[in-house]
Amino acid sequence: MTITTPLRFFRVFCLCVAISGAFKAAVAEGETPTQPRLWDETERVDRVDASSVQRLRFLTVLDDPPFAFLDKFGKLAGMNVDLVRAVCDELGIDERCQIQALPYDELTTALDDGGGDAIIAGVPATAENRGSMIFTRPYLLPAGRFITRKTNGLIEDPTSSFEGKRVGVLAGSSHEKLLRRDMPAVDVTVYTRENWMLSDLKAGKIDAVFGDATRYSVWLAGPGADGCCVFGSGPYLAPELFGNGWMIVVSRRDQALADALNAALRSISNDERFEQILLRYFPLGIY
Repeated sequence: MTITTPLRFFRVFCLCVAISGAFKAAVAEGETPTQPRLWDETERVDRVDASSVQRLRFLTVLDDPPFAFLDKFGKLAGMNVDLVRAVCDELGIDERCQIQALPYDELTTALDDGGGDAIIAGVPATAENRGSMIFTRPYLLPAGRFITRKTNGLIEDPTSSFEGKRVGVLAGSSHEKLLRRDMPAVDVTVYTRENWMLSDLKAGKIDAVFGDATRYSVWLAGPGADGCCVFGSGPYLAPELFGNGWMIVVSRRDQALADALNAALRSISNDERFEQILLRYFPLGIY
């Protein structure tokens, strides 16, 4: 199923905090820390004149909520869709932008064949992919976080607080690797099914769960958690395990487009628009 949606004017505002003392303090005090700032405000990135662009076609997927999905009206929605709107508005070409949904395994072929100009669907920046595509700077970083029952309160130092405690993790995941590498005193309890692990957490059979912050932010805010649990600590950023983040992808032949997208992403991040988009889909935050 393919959906093409014209993009209209869209602008939002918010408060963004860098990875700094303020960011660390928010974590320590149990507040919802905001998206780490991924751009240095002093870094020079020239604004790109995109007025000559006749059409900019983004490719995404249908089945990756909350990043991309069909809403109750059958329209393409999600965080990535809203980000595309903001990018096109920043470039001044919102009326000439389109976003189309395809099966994930068809995205790179469509880009290579000229069926689209950019992919926004979490394509990993592997060495093989970098050989044929250009990746923008990341607009979102993957993070690991602990979730615990509300009665446990905030865990300032999981390394010592979970010593000898049972922490659930999915078998073979990068989160299991981090726990075994960095927290050997934790009693790592491995699960093959996430629903079993989360049910055990709710029932108090394990002390915490460690996993992907984006997934658990959605779960904590939804009916599945039934108000049982909270993020138990701040984020763990480990790109060597979790990857380098969510990026937009363009063809290797489109360096000028990559430059334009980077300039737009920088402006959206640094003037605080991205934070509001993020919190619309992750109301509890990620970090």
